[in-house]
Amino acid sequence: MENEVREADFLPFVCDSCGGVFCLEHRSRDAHSCSEASVKRESHTVGDSALYPCSFEDCKGKELLPVICPQCEKHFCLAHRHQDDHKCEKLEVQKPRMTATKELVQKIIESKDGSKSKVRRGAKNSATAAKVALMKLKMHAAGDKGLPQTERTYFQVYLPKDSKTSNQPMFFSSKWSVGKVVDCAASLASLKNNNNVLTAKQFRQWSPNSLAKILKKVSIQVVLKKLRLCHPQTGDALRMDDTLVSLLAHPESPLYNGGNLILEYLDNECTGLEDVTEYITHT
Repeated sequence: MENEVREADFLPFVCDSCGGVFCLEHRSRDAHSCSEASVKRESHTVGDSALYPCSFEDCKGKELLPVICPQCEKHFCLAHRHQDDHKCEKLEVQKPRMTATKELVQKIIESKDGSKSKVRRGAKNSATAAKVALMKLKMHAAGDKGLPQTERTYFQVYLPKDSKTSNQPMFFSSKWSVGKVVDCAASLASLKNNNNVLTAKQFRQWSPNSLAKILKKVSIQVVLKKLRLCHPQTGDALRMDDTLVSLLAHPESPLYNGGNLILEYLDNECTGLEDVTEYITHT
């Protein structure tokens, strides 16, 4: 050994435990009785060399130098030196954890975006149905024949519940406001349209006595009801000053060229229809 053998060697070996310098014969821990070795490991001596047997089951391989797994701290041959190769008892399996994490993240995303995804699916179905119906609507729809073809937007308009017919194909200009669309649809379907009558200016022209007599004969509910255009999916009453082109480009609940619209009499305080299936069985 370093202090006793004093043998010169052109390729000295340094022990990684105690840091001593040794010759070829005493390079292993067992050969120089290393004082810093934390664990005594099994070895077999054949001739002048120490052999380290593989700890893997049924393996007869041996190595001249110790090949130790840093996890289980057992000797292995070169063929079984990796944790996967010798089925290390301390091997950490990451795949199940990653799978569980992905599932948890997916559930969180679905819970947050559940309502949005339903709207997207409904919008996608409506868009497909509108494309299919558009060609048929173009053949039978009524509207202003003077409108340019590039401005025409086609709808299957579902009429108020008390109408003689349930629906009628119509086309309007995409530049029109909802209020103008309502007036045109009412005219095409021969519906009573009180949207532009009984205004505040007309009320001021009547005396209080005359107005009282009129209100006794006419139901206030009927006077206040207006013809409104409603969304075919949400049932919301569309704003009178919105244009068709803006509603066709709505990011969340757009209208579709070739799609549906609902026309109904609503009170001024009413914001929309409670159940659109009373008008349209499939939206």
